[in-house]
Amino acid sequence: MPTVQKSIRIQEKTFKEIEQIAGESGKEFSTVANELLEEAIKMQRCPGIIFSEGTTGRRARIAGTGIEVWEVIATYKSVNKDLGRLHKAYHWLTEQQLMSAIGYYRAYPQEIEHLIKQNEELTKEHVHERYPFLIRGSR
Repeated sequence: MPTVQKSIRIQEKTFKEIEQIAGESGKEFSTVANELLEEAIKMQRCPGIIFSEGTTGRRARIAGTGIEVWEVIATYKSVNKDLGRLHKAYHWLTEQQLMSAIGYYRAYPQEIEHLIKQNEELTKEHVHERYPFLIRGSR
């Protein structure tokens, strides 16, 4: 993706926070700053969505839950985009929380489709091939 060089002024405490995150993650300062800016823009565009670290990296999640957006959208697609059926599947979530996930999907469909595809590729055979130590009785 092309980049543009632009000089901005940031508060010293913000600079130090980004520097600390970069040091802890082993990433370059500008990489971390760009990731944080991108997440801030996405959260601004899609209220009710946050980003948090999980076992597979930082992902868009519904605020106040541990549920990733792609999970809700995979279900939404499986119920033929029927909001009533989606709400039954996630009965503990509010309609607004579900709409936040749908809104995020509409704004960033390629990101969510990629995550859904990744999950669909995790067949039992794939997991056994990639992680043979998980097979019961193997040593």
